[in-house]
Order: sequence, then C-alpha cells, then structure tokens
Amino acid sequence: MNTENLHQPFEIVYKETDECLKPAHKHNFFELVYIIDGSGTHCINKNRFEYRNGHLFLLTPQDSHKLTVKTTTKFFLIRFNDIYFKSQNEQANTQESEWIKKLEFIFHNTTHSPGCILKGMNDRVLVKALIDGLIKEHINKEPYHQEIIHQMVNTVISIVARNLYIKVPNKMKYDSNNDATTLKIIHYVQANIYKPELLKAEQIANNFQISVNYLSEYFKKHTGETLQNYITNYKLKLVETRLLHSDMRINEIAFELHFTDESHLNRIFKKYKGISPTGFRKQVLFDRKTMVAATA
Repeated sequence: MNTENLHQPFEIVYKETDECLKPAHKHNFFELVYIIDGSGTHCINKNRFEYRNGHLFLLTPQDSHKLTVKTTTKFFLIRFNDIYFKSQNEQANTQESEWIKKLEFIFHNTTHSPGCILKGMNDRVLVKALIDGLIKEHINKEPYHQEIIHQMVNTVISIVARNLYIKVPNKMKYDSNNDATTLKIIHYVQANIYKPELLKAEQIANNFQISVNYLSEYFKKHTGETLQNYITNYKLKLVETRLLHSDMRINEIAFELHFTDESHLNRIFKKYKGISPTGFRKQVLFDRKTMVAATA
C-alpha cells in the first residue's frame, strides 16, 4: 500500500471529481477531509462510512483510507504534520505556546470514533463558513491571502481539537503538569495495538525504563486505570468500530486484534460491555432501523 508524504507544515487542496480519487493508501501526516458537496463511501481502516455534505473526517498518520464517489463530489483537504506544530510553537508567545502544546498532545494522544468528527451543529456551521472562506482565498489569491489562509487553517484545526478533547476522560486530558512519560506510553500503546509482542509489560517497561513490577501502579497513578485495563478498553473500542462500520465476521475481528479466538473475544466483550459482539451489532442495527422508520 502506498504511503504519501508531506514536506511542508501544511497544505490545502480543493478537488471536484466523479471518480474514485485513488486506491487505498496511507499518509505520514494528519489530513482533514471536508465534504463540500456530493455523496459516496469513505473507507477508513476497513470501516465504511457514508459521506454527504458537511461531513469532516480526520485521518491520523498511518490510517489507511479510500474514497468511493457515488455522486460528483467536491472535497476540501487540509494536511498538516509535526512540522506544523513545531513552526507554530516557534512563533508563539508563552500563552500561545501552551495552546500549541495542548493541540499537539490532543492530535497525538487522543482517540476518536471514525466518521464525521464534528458533533455539534454550532461547530458544523462554523467550519462550513471557514471552509467557504478558505476556498475563496485559495482561488482569488488577493493580497495577504497566505497569512489569512494560515490563520483560518489554525482555527479549523483548533475546532477539530475541541471535538476530540471533549470526549477524553479527565485523567487523560492535557495538563502542563502531567507526567510526560504516561502520555508517551498511551501513544505507544495506540501506535502498537496490532502488535501484541510490543504490548507486553516487560517490553513497555524496558522501552520507558520503568520497573516492570511498578509499571501498572505507575500508569494507574496518572490515569486512574491499570495499563492492562487501558489496553483492553482501547482494543474493545476498535472492536465496536468494526462491528458498527464493517462486515467483518467476529472471528476476523478477533484475529485482527489478536484475541486468542472468537470465544475469547466474546468472553472479554461481554465482561466489559454486558452484551456479546453479535448482540451489540444486532442492537445497533435495530436502533438504526427504528430511527429511520421514525423519521420516514
């Protein structure tokens, strides 16, 4: 699978197409995909989402994705990387620098449910207005358009960060006094969730130079839950996403996320969620059909 690179802090791209943009691929940067007009399917890490006007998707480094166009679609893309955060920090005063650090933390250490990142109508309206303005500046190229584009991109990224941040448990949220090692461990777990050999306590303890006997207590002290519990909950969140947005069978999900077998996944999922994976999928489908019928 091809991996795209970005060699500047950020870039914006405006496209209109009635064909699939490209095969499934990955990035080494963050990408915001805003749907101006049109409809189709966005497949992210094997999970499919129907897109329409006003949807905004966040892709993190190494996410694989593919857009399948159903009706002619206008996209607006904002791409940015670690250089963006560093360049912003270099130009910031003390107060602004603290905000940039918080932004960097949010994008690197929080998780989000795949799909449209905007949860509230107010932010949807605000982002639409900003994207409309970005397109005009991008096309017209009037004096100081680059400076204006820069500020508007910063605002869109900040709105996305807010939508991510409100879903984060309090003990996981950024604090300038937080232990940096704990945040690095969280990022390490998320980055290696498909590599169980790297998630063994001995491996993590060695990687972060913490006693293996103290590791779980250390993690719980700063997050409120044990490291193993965090790993399990993060894996189960991925299981939920597969159940909601893919046709993968339970045994396929178990294999992908390295559960021993299907029965192991069933047992763990029911222990933490109070329902089996199959029951969870059926319940969600039933709820969706009920909502559709109610609005028909």
